[in-house]
Amino acid sequence: AAADPVSVLSGSLGRESWCNEHDAMQKRLDIIEEKVIKTVEHLESEVKSLLNIISETTSNIPIAPGTPIIDIFDGKY
Repeated sequence: AAADPVSVLSGSLGRESWCNEHDAMQKRLDIIEEKVIKTVEHLESEVKSLLNIISETTSNIPIAPGTPIIDIFDGKY
Protein backbone atom coordinates (compact mmCIF):
# COMPACT_ATOMS: atom_id res chain seq x y z
CA ALA A 1 0.00 0.00 0.00
CA ALA A 2 2.95 2.36 0.61
CA ALA A 3 3.97 2.15 -3.06
CA ASP A 4 0.41 2.84 -4.23
CA PRO A 5 0.39 6.46 -5.54
CA VAL A 6 -3.32 6.87 -4.86
CA SER A 7 -2.96 6.09 -1.16
CA VAL A 8 0.07 8.37 -0.91
CA LEU A 9 -1.67 11.28 -2.64
CA SER A 10 -4.95 10.77 -0.85
CA GLY A 11 -3.35 11.74 2.47
CA SER A 12 -2.99 15.33 3.65
CA LEU A 13 0.73 15.33 2.89
CA GLY A 14 0.13 14.59 -0.82
CA ARG A 15 -2.61 17.20 -1.04
CA GLU A 16 -0.49 19.83 0.70
CA SER A 17 2.44 19.16 -1.61
CA TRP A 18 0.21 19.43 -4.67
CA CYS A 19 -1.28 22.71 -3.39
CA ASN A 20 2.19 24.15 -2.79
CA GLU A 21 3.27 23.18 -6.30
CA HIS A 22 0.06 24.65 -7.73
CA ASP A 23 0.58 27.93 -5.82
CA ALA A 24 4.20 28.16 -6.95
CA MET A 25 3.19 27.51 -10.55
CA GLN A 26 0.44 30.14 -10.34
CA LYS A 27 2.90 32.72 -8.98
CA ARG A 28 5.31 32.01 -11.84
CA LEU A 29 2.48 32.32 -14.36
CA ASP A 30 1.42 35.64 -12.81
CA ILE A 31 4.98 36.96 -13.18
CA ILE A 32 5.12 35.81 -16.80
CA GLU A 33 1.73 37.39 -17.51
CA GLU A 34 2.88 40.70 -16.03
CA LYS A 35 6.06 40.63 -18.15
CA VAL A 36 4.06 39.86 -21.30
CA ILE A 37 1.64 42.72 -20.62
CA LYS A 38 4.52 45.16 -20.05
CA THR A 39 6.26 43.96 -23.21
CA VAL A 40 3.10 44.38 -25.29
CA GLU A 41 2.56 47.88 -23.90
CA HIS A 42 6.17 48.78 -24.71
CA LEU A 43 5.86 47.41 -28.25
CA GLU A 44 2.58 49.30 -28.80
CA SER A 45 4.32 52.50 -27.74
CA GLU A 46 7.23 51.83 -30.08
CA VAL A 47 4.93 51.08 -33.02
CA LYS A 48 2.93 54.28 -32.42
CA SER A 49 6.16 56.25 -32.26
CA LEU A 50 7.41 54.72 -35.51
CA LEU A 51 4.08 55.37 -37.23
CA ASN A 52 4.22 59.01 -36.15
CA ILE A 53 7.76 59.33 -37.50
CA ILE A 54 6.73 57.75 -40.81
CA SER A 55 3.67 59.98 -41.02
CA GLU A 56 5.71 63.13 -40.34
CA THR A 57 8.38 62.07 -42.81
CA THR A 58 5.94 61.30 -45.60
CA SER A 59 4.07 64.57 -45.09
CA ASN A 60 7.33 66.52 -45.61
CA ILE A 61 8.30 64.80 -48.87
CA PRO A 62 7.70 67.11 -51.84
CA ILE A 63 5.36 65.61 -54.40
CA ALA A 64 5.91 66.26 -58.09
CA PRO A 65 2.88 67.75 -59.87
CA GLY A 66 0.63 65.07 -61.35
CA THR A 67 1.86 62.32 -59.00
CA PRO A 68 -1.05 60.33 -57.56
CA ILE A 69 -1.18 60.37 -53.77
CA ILE A 70 -1.17 56.92 -52.17
CA ASP A 71 -2.10 56.39 -48.51
CA ILE A 72 0.47 53.82 -47.35
CA PHE A 73 -1.61 53.17 -44.25
CA ASP A 74 -4.79 52.68 -46.28
CA GLY A 75 -6.60 55.08 -43.93
CA LYS A 76 -6.24 52.75 -40.94
CA TYR A 77 -4.06 54.97 -38.77
